[in-house]
Amino acid sequence: MTNTMKRAWAEFVQPILRRPPELQVAALCYRVTPTAEKQVLLITSRGTGRWIVPKGWPMDGKKAAEAALQEAWEEAGVTDCATIEGHVGSYAYDKHLDDGYDAPVEVEVFKVRVKQLADIYPEHDQRTRRWVSPADAAEMVQEPGLKAILLEM
Repeated sequence: MTNTMKRAWAEFVQPILRRPPELQVAALCYRVTPTAEKQVLLITSRGTGRWIVPKGWPMDGKKAAEAALQEAWEEAGVTDCATIEGHVGSYAYDKHLDDGYDAPVEVEVFKVRVKQLADIYPEHDQRTRRWVSPADAAEMVQEPGLKAILLEM
């Protein structure tokens, strides 16, 4: 009887209770060095200090790519002379919420060519940023879907 209840819980009840994923937007910021090497910009998360790309929630009055660019400014200092080059994919992760629960999140990723970074920006004292090769970035991030996008750069 116990195995039957466990199976019913796992296959029927849990899927019904699971929330649909929330949507976030992200900026995959990159530059091309004078030696024609492509580099991507990673930042640290505020909570755990893990390496991520700038991302956040959609914003009223902004298209998804515009919201991603706004997040790139606030979290990494990407100036408004950057160029949005389009949607490059999506990945999923579980976001740990302040109430102690994890929420599934689907992140839509937009490629952004960076021309300049500001020294002072809204979260400059809360994050570290680093330019790295796409292969190195893929080793640094935790989310498998983001790793795959980085390796396709």
